[in-house]
Amino acid sequence: MNGIIAQPPRFISLEGGEGAGKSTQIKLLYAWLTAQGIDVCLTREPGGSPGAEEIRALLLKGAGDRWTAMTEALLMVASRAEHIDRTIKPAMAAGQWVLCDRFADSSVAYQGAGRELGVARIRALQHYALNDFVPDLTLILDLPIEVGLGRAIARENEKSDMEDRFERLDKGFHERLRTAFLDIAQAEPDRCRLVNADQELTVLQAELQQVLLDKFGKK
Repeated sequence: MNGIIAQPPRFISLEGGEGAGKSTQIKLLYAWLTAQGIDVCLTREPGGSPGAEEIRALLLKGAGDRWTAMTEALLMVASRAEHIDRTIKPAMAAGQWVLCDRFADSSVAYQGAGRELGVARIRALQHYALNDFVPDLTLILDLPIEVGLGRAIARENEKSDMEDRFERLDKGFHERLRTAFLDIAQAEPDRCRLVNADQELTVLQAELQQVLLDKFGKK
């Protein structure tokens, strides 16, 4: 299995700002782990369970000011609580690894910093709702906001679902967002790995695979 230990099941999240390439990279990680014989549950946030997917549509579509910042935060945490209980914990109990496109760090960055509710307030809310359930590893994909937003806009032009509410927020929001993810990586080095996402797709994927080998490989 190329040095990866299948047991115990692991919970891995991918984080980053708009256009960081998380969705592409997580699918490649899924294929890589599956090829090694590891049973993997691939999921996403907001969403990941039937009820949470309904909340996703509310959160990602419509005008940027559709919700107040606090309403947005509460919807995010409600979706996440449902996702954990309905998808993540059952998958891990069944022996699966879980790969998740975004998790709790996104609320800290998006609502706590980007929407300026305060990081401490979001952490307190999540502590109450999620009982400090955290990933075994978080991969934070970082790149300049101009690059990420350029990618995101190009991507949305090719899609029809219009899940672009956050992408259309102002530059200051995205600057705060990036800074928050950098702060998270610095504050929790045992859980988080900061990776430069402004590089060729296959090079980035190789780097992410190496992080998993270093973290979960045979010693």
